[in-house]
Formats: sequence, C-alpha cells, structure tokens
Amino acid sequence: MKLTELVLIVLKMSISLSVLELGLRATLADATSQFRRPVDLALAFLSMNVVMPLFAMALAVTFNLYPAVKIALVALSVSPVPPLLPQKALKKGGREDYTIGLLVAMALLAIVVIPITMEIFQRLLGVSLDMSPRSVAVLVVKTIMAPLLLGLVARKVIPTEAERVAKSIGVIASVLLAVGVVPVLFASARNIFSLIGNGTILVLAGFAVVGLISGHSFVGPDSDKKRVLSLATSSRHPGIAAAIAQANFPNQKLVIPAISLYLIVSAIIATLFSARSKPKENLADENENQLAA
Repeated sequence: MKLTELVLIVLKMSISLSVLELGLRATLADATSQFRRPVDLALAFLSMNVVMPLFAMALAVTFNLYPAVKIALVALSVSPVPPLLPQKALKKGGREDYTIGLLVAMALLAIVVIPITMEIFQRLLGVSLDMSPRSVAVLVVKTIMAPLLLGLVARKVIPTEAERVAKSIGVIASVLLAVGVVPVLFASARNIFSLIGNGTILVLAGFAVVGLISGHSFVGPDSDKKRVLSLATSSRHPGIAAAIAQANFPNQKLVIPAISLYLIVSAIIATLFSARSKPKENLADENENQLAA
C-alpha cells in the first residue's frame, strides 16, 4: 500500500470518528431541527447555496485566476457543511441543535442541489459539468449520515456507554487528523506554493470573508446562530469539492492543492473573525478574571 493511500484512509477514519462522536452526543431532535424550522433552513440555503455559488462564478469570470483555483472555488461553493464544522462551531459557542441540524439538512439537500447547480453553471459558463445525485449521495452517506446515525442509535440504545466513549473517540479522531494532515500538507507544499500569486490569496480570502459576512447576515439577532452559519458558509466539505472537481476536470492535478490552500486561508480568517466576535458573556468573564487578578 502506498503512503498516499494510507494517509487517505487515516483521514477518512478521522472524519468518520469525528462525526460518530457528534452522533453519540446528539439527539434525533438535534439532527432534524432544521426541517422543523423552515425559515432558518431557507435562510441558510440562501447563504450557502445561492450567494456563494453566484459569488464563486463572478470571481471565476472576472479574475484571471489559475484554472485549478477557479474549479476549486466553484466546487467548494456547492459543497455542503464539512463534517468537522460542528466541533469547531460548538467550541465557538454555537447552539448544538442548530449546528447539528444544519449539518444534516445541508448534507441531504446537497444530493439534489449539487447536480442542479452544476447544470446551471454548465449553461451559464458553457463548460461541460456533471455530478450525478447517486455519486453525491454515496459521499454524503459515507462521510456524514452513516457515522452520525450510528452515533444517534448508540446514544438511544446505550446512552450511558455512548456518553462515556464519546470523548475517547473524539481524542482518537483528533490524533488521526493530525497524523493524516501533516503528510498531505508536506507532500503538497510545492504545488500549493505554485498557486500563490496572480491574486490567488486575495481571491480566496475574499471568498472566505464574503462567506462569513453572508452567514452572519442571513440570521436573526441570535448571535450563536450567526457564528455557526458564518463558519458553515465560508467552510465547505473538501472531500465532496474534490470529488466534483475530479469528476469534471480529471486532468487538473492542482485542484486538490487549490482546495487545500483555501482551507488554510479560510481557517486563518475564521480564527480572526471568531476572535473579534467573542460572545459577550465570554468577554465579561475575561474582564472579571482580569479585575480579580
């Protein structure tokens, strides 16, 4: 077995275990929350699946970017919530029911949304694009739905044991993620650096910023929801984005490095954004601690 194949297996295991941990801590009510709140779902859909694809298409048409970067932007713009987002969002103070519900709803909608959006892109851009509902469904089930449902069932059947093992599974998932990501970034470093220039960083940063602003704007006054939808709109499922790109442009070998570069840029911007939008209660706690000191 080649090293790259082993690394991919480790990364897939990490993602599956992270979603499994989420399921072990969640409830069925959390997973279906968005379908019981149609207004929230519609606003999230507009932010993620209307604003961002239109913006990605505008960037691809307006700027003289590397083809791989254009493809990465379009593929990312139609991809659902990444499996690791709930962990990040919950740590930032996001509501559990909204966060998990958004993951499930957008994953299921992606089965229909991605093929339709690709058809629209094809007609507007005059480029041959395709992604069948079946292929999207397989990815969604493997990376999100199957481990999440397994966790939900385990929590329902053996709640005490599920709660006990959830933390250990989360630790294992984090270790596997670190073990898998480092070799990928090291091996792809040269290709990633080759994409820097020609306005690539500014465009990727702009895409991430617009995603954060869009998510922040398409929610009511609930600050917890704003944080979650902002992160969800700016960060997308890299595995599905890569699958879309490879299915339509198999000869573009720099698409995966372009997606990796976006993940790095968006992570930095999201960190800065989160630091500037700390919950008021956290700031109050910090001030009290400083006064006490």
